[in-house]
Amino acid sequence: MAVQIVTWEDLQNFRIQLLNDIKEILSYDKQSSNESIEFLKTSQVRKLLNCSNGKIQSLRITGKLKSKKVGGTLYYKQEDVKRILEQDN
Repeated sequence: MAVQIVTWEDLQNFRIQLLNDIKEILSYDKQSSNESIEFLKTSQVRKLLNCSNGKIQSLRITGKLKSKKVGGTLYYKQEDVKRILEQDN
C-alpha cells in the first residue's frame, strides 16, 4: 500500500476548489429559481413568532417547522415561518 503525504498547500488548494464549487452550485440554484429563498436563524424565528425556544423545538418535532442544521446553527425557510404565522391568524 502506497503512502501519500498531504501538504498544507494541497489542503489550501482543496479548500479553494471546494469553495469555488459551492459558489457555482449556489449561483446555479439562484439562476434556476426565480424566487430567492431566505433562511432565518432560530433567534429571528423566535422574534417573528413571539415564542420560546421550547415552542420552536415543539414545532420542529411535530414537523410543522422544518429546519436545516449547518454547523451548530439551525436555519428555517422564511416561507415556512410565514405559513405558521398565517395559520395562527
